[in-house]
Amino acid sequence: MNRRKEPHGRQQEGDGFSAYGNVPNWRSLASLADQLLEGKLNMLFHRNNKSGPVRSAGRILLAGFLAGVLAGSTVAQTSRSVHDVTAMSLEDLMNTQVFSVSKRTQKVADAAAAIFVITQDDIRRSGATSIPEALRLVPGLEVARIDQNKWAIGSRGFNGRFDNKLLVLIDGRSVYTPLFSGVYWNVQDVMLEDVDRIEVIRGPGATLWGANAVDGVINVITKKAKATQSAVVTAGAGTEERAAGGVRYGGKLGDNTYYRAYTKYFDWGPSAYPSGMTAHDGWDALRGGFRADWTPAGANSLTLQGDIYRSRFDETLTVASLSAPYSNTFPNDGKYSGGNILGRWNHTSERSSMSLQMYYDNTTISDHSLFGDHQNILDLDFQHGFHVGDSQQFVWGLGYRSIRDKNDSSFTVSLQPNQVTLNQFSTFLQDEISLVDNRLQITLGSKFERNEFTGFEIEPNARLLWNLTPNQSIWTAVSRAVRTPALTEEGLRLNSAVIPPGAPSNPTPFPAVIAVFGCGPGSALPCTHQFNSEDLLAYELGYRVQATSNLSLDIATFYNNYSNLRTAEPGAPFVEGSPAPTDVVIPFVAGNKMSGGTYGVELFADWKVVPKWRLAGSYSYLQMNIHKNANSLDPTPDNPNGSSPRHQWYLRSSIDLPKHFDQDTTLRFVDHLPGLNVPSYYSLDGHLGWRPVTRLELSIGGQNLLNNWHFEFMPDFVNTSPTVVKRSVFGSITVKF
Repeated sequence: MNRRKEPHGRQQEGDGFSAYGNVPNWRSLASLADQLLEGKLNMLFHRNNKSGPVRSAGRILLAGFLAGVLAGSTVAQTSRSVHDVTAMSLEDLMNTQVFSVSKRTQKVADAAAAIFVITQDDIRRSGATSIPEALRLVPGLEVARIDQNKWAIGSRGFNGRFDNKLLVLIDGRSVYTPLFSGVYWNVQDVMLEDVDRIEVIRGPGATLWGANAVDGVINVITKKAKATQSAVVTAGAGTEERAAGGVRYGGKLGDNTYYRAYTKYFDWGPSAYPSGMTAHDGWDALRGGFRADWTPAGANSLTLQGDIYRSRFDETLTVASLSAPYSNTFPNDGKYSGGNILGRWNHTSERSSMSLQMYYDNTTISDHSLFGDHQNILDLDFQHGFHVGDSQQFVWGLGYRSIRDKNDSSFTVSLQPNQVTLNQFSTFLQDEISLVDNRLQITLGSKFERNEFTGFEIEPNARLLWNLTPNQSIWTAVSRAVRTPALTEEGLRLNSAVIPPGAPSNPTPFPAVIAVFGCGPGSALPCTHQFNSEDLLAYELGYRVQATSNLSLDIATFYNNYSNLRTAEPGAPFVEGSPAPTDVVIPFVAGNKMSGGTYGVELFADWKVVPKWRLAGSYSYLQMNIHKNANSLDPTPDNPNGSSPRHQWYLRSSIDLPKHFDQDTTLRFVDHLPGLNVPSYYSLDGHLGWRPVTRLELSIGGQNLLNNWHFEFMPDFVNTSPTVVKRSVFGSITVKF
């Protein structure tokens, strides 16, 4: 371990975070409406502003959005050249096919889980240019931007940059990193035009998807190659995302083979600190990929797909130092690069189906002043489903995963051992039984996994769906899920701060290093215990109803009981004399001495006001009661209770206007985060699209139109400087050949 390799850089000033901008003090929709009526949003129309072009565009967008909403009830009944969200009936939406709940195709209305589907048209009309931004459409999901290239995304609490209880997949390939137990969201990207849908399960999915699918599963599913048989060229530019473009071409080889290939690039400019100073958080990425689907005569199909990418990002780091002033803040830059390839075979018959999937994933991270990591993952998965009689469906599967990780250490972050190979084995069983003329469905199943940290894990669940009438159903579930340790929780050393010698809390003549250690077989600090898996026992209850042909409602409630949550337990200080200079180490060791419960409700309503105008609304409430156990000595506050918003809601309007225009507006509220000292905020996003012909679309979108900027989250684990989310405008053109 190279303990003395310290980063060098200049001290950066002017990035304090005591101010949070002009966030409107609105506390309800009623007061917001009053302010709209009274003209108190004149800040958007004030002419004396340094961001003249941005504000002018914002004024135009906001005026257009408000006019569109007021005119929604009299929208002309013009024909559309493509099917979109306003053209679909609510019954069509309820009958949307999903895969993630039971690892078989089923209707949303028949899923005994809190599932939400983002369609391709939802993505297009939202104006989102990345997966994280598209996920803001999911009721109850917590999406917060830390800076231009980092997000915190979580479900039902415990949000953070590396949320360790949310499993994310892209076409069945897990992108959950075992290094930190989380997702590098600035690496996960696809050609958004090729996304078929994004399925999001709020709540446990461990029985089918395994450990770490504790509080949710996100599955990004792209279109089959047959559905992308054209050339698409996209180009765009904006105030924050300075440039973006992509090219995709789809073709056919013979009668049964379809393929596509793509490349895309984007460049985000720097944001700002709350002080107004320009930040150091720019970001650009280049990636490409392909997919080929072969369907020979018979019941077989083969898929081969892959991606390759490289990404560069900027950040401002604050790290500890053994020399005065014992802390350095400086601009840093890093790179991500890697690739993946996936192959899948499917065999389907009238009474059964089989699939075999294998993928290889390589990721290299080079964070110049912090750490480097090289990771290779090989994953195999087999699944077999079949009918037992006319009222029973059984599915089982086997899985194997090999992880090879090599870490390059720095003074701030190191892992012991710095090179490791891990093997994981799993199997799952699930039985779905239909009773009472298929009105009652009972699902029983369990996942059995073995990992090299905690050994054998069992993750069962029981689900029940009762179709009260053809238009309404109630479901309930009881599930157990575990979050297995990350590599960092087994062998990490993180030097988080240095106390100067002679300070009141350090009377010694040596600098005192506050260091966080993992606790596993390879830990740099001998442990008296083993860091174990975190446990969840979840209880869920949901109700869906299509009240009329134009109104549907989806309600999900939950109570989660957690145990063995991670803490940082103080250890005995010791003197570290080699290499020089001598210092005192104050250790904090990973433990499992936190527990508690969370409960909440998530509500989503969809109302088709008139054939060309749809309103969708969401509200979620979350209460967290997490506390350290009586035997814990962890001195840090119980900030999981304050890292997720208690209240969230949004209202989205989607209107088809005459002359092939469509307009979408989303008003969003996110409650304050007391544990991170982040205030609540309102945000107004809008998108205006025009399709004069089938093969051409022009669009302009705006985000955060109510404020110059707002703050969304604070960093965790790695002390990077957060930045604000500024008002932004983005325009794009899409051409199909």
